[in-house]
Amino acid sequence: MKLDRNIMTWSGRTVAFLLALVIVIAANVILGRFRWRLDLTEEKVHTLSPGTIKILHSLDQPVTLLFFFNESDPRIPIGFKNYARRVQDLLAEYALRSGGKVTVEVHDPKPDSDAEEWAQRYGLSGQALDFMGPTLYLGLVAVRADREAVIPLLDPEQETVLEYQITRLIARVSQARKPSLGILSSLPVLGESRPSFPMAGMPEPSKPWFAFSELQQDYEVRNLEKDVRALDTNLDAVVVFHPKDLPDATLFALDQYLLQGGRLLVFLDPLSLAESRSMAGGPMMFGPRSSNLESLLETWGVSFDAGKVVADLESSTRLQGAGGQIMDSPVWLTLRREENFNRKDPLTARLNHLLLPQAGAFEVNPKPGITATPLFTSSENVMRTDAMSAQFGAEGLRRRFVSEMKSFPLALRLQGTFATAFPDGMPVSGSESNRAEASEAEALKESLRPGVVVLVADTDLLFDDYCVQETRFLNFRAYQPINDNLSFFLNAVEQITGGPALAEVRVRARADRPFERVLELQRRAQERFLAEERRLSDMLENAERRLRELQREKDKSQMFILSPKQKEEIEKFEEQVRKTKGELKEVRKKLRADIENLGFKVKMVNILLMPVIVAAAGTLFGIRRRRLQRG
Repeated sequence: MKLDRNIMTWSGRTVAFLLALVIVIAANVILGRFRWRLDLTEEKVHTLSPGTIKILHSLDQPVTLLFFFNESDPRIPIGFKNYARRVQDLLAEYALRSGGKVTVEVHDPKPDSDAEEWAQRYGLSGQALDFMGPTLYLGLVAVRADREAVIPLLDPEQETVLEYQITRLIARVSQARKPSLGILSSLPVLGESRPSFPMAGMPEPSKPWFAFSELQQDYEVRNLEKDVRALDTNLDAVVVFHPKDLPDATLFALDQYLLQGGRLLVFLDPLSLAESRSMAGGPMMFGPRSSNLESLLETWGVSFDAGKVVADLESSTRLQGAGGQIMDSPVWLTLRREENFNRKDPLTARLNHLLLPQAGAFEVNPKPGITATPLFTSSENVMRTDAMSAQFGAEGLRRRFVSEMKSFPLALRLQGTFATAFPDGMPVSGSESNRAEASEAEALKESLRPGVVVLVADTDLLFDDYCVQETRFLNFRAYQPINDNLSFFLNAVEQITGGPALAEVRVRARADRPFERVLELQRRAQERFLAEERRLSDMLENAERRLRELQREKDKSQMFILSPKQKEEIEKFEEQVRKTKGELKEVRKKLRADIENLGFKVKMVNILLMPVIVAAAGTLFGIRRRRLQRG
């Protein structure tokens, strides 16, 4: 009887196990048809931005993404292989969220293979990692019908903007035509045309600014007149550069263009150095050199004081003044600090060095329906000074400097639905024809579609002298960027011509996140090192000054003989140096000890804590089960 009971118990358990196995297999088959994903990372590394999803859903034709990476080559460093896997994971997310509109193909361009031949046809030339090392292929191609776009090399150092690069690639290949760009400027940024019959003694017409000549390679650039009364809605974006004394009719045209879903890139300036350099009159020209769009800005919830220049002590630029004197000018802003840039925005995520000569500042109180995103800002140690004072010496500014104790946006993006700045319709001038035209025009009161405006509080940052350096090789002329000014401008134009959705693509977090606790320890130790170094430098300077004083006190006949006081000072100094070096060594020891202690704790957590948790969970489960059996 006991044996029969054991057999029944064993057979019951077997049937229950088989039944549970069947249920698990059936659930996997049913649920396998659904794709559910849960991103538990803090920075949502595996989640696409809303802007990317909008662009994917708007595709009218399928796009194929060809990813080329020679993964089979054993000589490729593991870092590149890990990065390539993360790229493939992200591309798989694109294919999943596109609803079948995006197809991903992964190719391994082995030597002399068809994949390598295709990679070279698309312009993906292999990059030699070192003299005798392997050739790396790590590129992406987007193909749509007869159009294609290429990223020749996906840089692992730019992983934070990887999603933006891929989405921009898809947006570019999806465009059926070359983007059109309007340029409205009171400065000759596109150059001046040469007269048909030039007179003797006439100055040479100015050449296009390099930043704007670069646009003509990728865009259909149209020069807009200062008194334009209507903007073509087929323009993908309009660059408004130093809009000085624009007539109301032109402001109305900009207003209506934006309300139809247009995109504006606006550069204002309280004190334009480029205007005095490129216009008649030169540096001695009189009159204001500022620009503003006051009526439009007020409607957007932004204010810009065209008579105030930002003086920022934290962003001063070293210049050579009159008589060759070196000075630090607080009105020439050099932005290099992390706090200056919005690292979560693709447009400014990779910027490290911007030069803004005598820039202005914005104050923002956005209207309902408009989102304002600062792109780069000043420090909090700033003062806004009048344009006249900004042209004089830096020392005078420093003496009367009173910080306003808050940072100001120097560039920002506005996006959303805008209201008109002309609720009464088109402004009317004196002529009868203009009145008739205004009465017939149907002015929009609010946005038909969301629009985008990027505002920048300086124009000089794109003047050739402040963003590029001209070089010559044989008979060729080339330009080398000297900062990130040019990159910011070209990226801004590319972003706004891609539409509002592309502006919503965020910067992704890096997958290889740093050990912040260790970095904090290193920063703390570095601060102590710097303090000790400053103390040692001060001590050295004091000792040298004391030695010079003792040298002057000696008799001329003893100039090359050390006096007892000098010997005593030197011995004292050497003792202080030895003591300071010992203190620095102790700081290093303490840093290493802290890091080793932290590493030991992490190892203990990884090695012991999880097994302890599992063992404790198993023990509790066993105790609970035994109690149930007894009950």
